Amino acid sequence: MTAGALQRAIRRAGQRTAAERCGMCAGAVGAEHRHVWDQQDGELMCACTPCSLLFEREAAGAGRYQLVPDQGRRLSGPAADELGVPVGLVFFVKQPDGRVLGHYPSPLGTTESEIDADAWRAVAARSPALAELKPRVEAYLVWTGTRRGGDQQWLVPIDDCFRLVALIRQHWSGMSGGSAVWREIAGFFDDLGRRHGRPSGND
Repeated sequence: MTAGALQRAIRRAGQRTAAERCGMCAGAVGAEHRHVWDQQDGELMCACTPCSLLFEREAAGAGRYQLVPDQGRRLSGPAADELGVPVGLVFFVKQPDGRVLGHYPSPLGTTESEIDADAWRAVAARSPALAELKPRVEAYLVWTGTRRGGDQQWLVPIDDCFRLVALIRQHWSGMSGGSAVWREIAGFFDDLGRRHGRPSGND
């Protein structure tokens, strides 16, 4: 996933409307639908229910398209501070070649940096969830130093991260973001809890 591809996907996430169409068959999709990652064009595409089921049934993803998972969970075991993260809000995405990139949301989109391979292996060795992180379509999302409920660490579908970045771009104001954007971020993580469940103690 290149920086340019990520920025395009984020822009698309911030422009979703009720008139969206399936990127595979052009059929209409509802407000709640799956996504497919187009590895060739670096785009996140909407997928209707029949196309989503086709990808699941045929275990698609080895070729051009990968179905984005629809489930996530909160993690309690990984030690994100060991990855040398310079800021408090970041998501990590594994690449097909095994590298891991840290993406740091900002009002301009994201900046990215490659995570030290030895540091990632050390953390992943203690966390089955991170060891099995699916390249490109899943992310390890971390929000540290929060005032509500301590640090939050999540395994989430990549489209959740795109929505988060689009939200930050929409609501950021001034140098520090303003109170509105932090309320929106807190609400985003509250929504993760409602959709993806309670923490797991074995990760």
